Amino acid sequence: MYAVLDDRNQQYRVAAGDRIKIHLRRGSNEGDSLTFDKVCLVAGEGDSAGRIGTPFVDGASVSAKVVRNVKDPKVIIGHFRRRKNSRKRNGFRAQYTMVQIEAINA
Repeated sequence: MYAVLDDRNQQYRVAAGDRIKIHLRRGSNEGDSLTFDKVCLVAGEGDSAGRIGTPFVDGASVSAKVVRNVKDPKVIIGHFRRRKNSRKRNGFRAQYTMVQIEAINA
């Protein structure tokens, strides 16, 4: 069984046992449980077409557990204007929350 869930206008296709990276949830610690109520689609286990929501499936939710907060590798952004002696260098490091999907409640 799998589901497509919506978290802060980003959609993820998940199944039980999957680990996904979602945008950072400030204040969440390891072992905290999360519930995603915005489920767009539930399919699998004998459902030929599945259940598609308009926009969300009624009564469906996905429960998950926070594994840890992670950081992606740093991305270096460089700006260079030729013949102007102008150089600028910035870095960006995205932060995510790693989540393990516990169950899909349909």
